[in-house]
Amino acid sequence: MSSKKKKKLSPTQQEYQKFAQEREPKRPILLNCVKAFFVGGLICTFGQALQMFFVQYFHFSQEGAANPAVAILIMITVLLTGFGVFDHIAQFAGAGTVIPITGFANTIASAAIEHQTEGYVLGVGGNMFKLAGPVIVYGIFSAFVVSIVVVTLRALGVM
Repeated sequence: MSSKKKKKLSPTQQEYQKFAQEREPKRPILLNCVKAFFVGGLICTFGQALQMFFVQYFHFSQEGAANPAVAILIMITVLLTGFGVFDHIAQFAGAGTVIPITGFANTIASAAIEHQTEGYVLGVGGNMFKLAGPVIVYGIFSAFVVSIVVVTLRALGVM
């Protein structure tokens, strides 16, 4: 709590804040980081295995195999979100599930599931992108800025 807010508290409230802070359970930061690292790594390894599967068995190019691999990761995430399994995985792994593909798919699917009782158009369609909308906007804007920088550097002969 900031020092400004502590000044506004009565002595009893300040005492309670100190009491509560002393008894607050300590978070196992190192363990959480390890779990996030391994679960995120497993998701990425699975995605890479999918990509290699498409290269090996369907003779895709390395770049072309990324698209169906990503689509499968999205479908699996949406199914796990719909069945309520992804929430348990995310609770265990924390930030490890926020890999852009799976985290984005979970965000959209959970918002759609939450608002489906309001109807498909106003409920699902209207609320599905409330959380994911800023990600889309900033992703597109970032891609635009990076492309302008690359085009400018190429025009100048730097790249």
